[in-house]
Amino acid sequence: MQPAAIDTSNPLAGLISDEVYTLLEEHNLLSDKGVRDFQIRQKFRAMRRAGVPAYDAIEQLREAYPYLQFDTIRKIVYKVNKR
Repeated sequence: MQPAAIDTSNPLAGLISDEVYTLLEEHNLLSDKGVRDFQIRQKFRAMRRAGVPAYDAIEQLREAYPYLQFDTIRKIVYKVNKR
């Protein structure tokens, strides 16, 4: 028996295993927008930890996601989770 192929396309690797991600994706239980927003927040936090000013970090994210406006990205990165 061969080992299972490693799936490196899990954008939520820090939260869930590749197997769980694949299962959720197969059953269409993931929100593409939610995954995208999570990735944007992670990239923003990494840039801020690296000393990039918030405005510049948002501008860099705008370049990576040109279909999003500055204010949209700002709302994503500063979103407060309501529970």
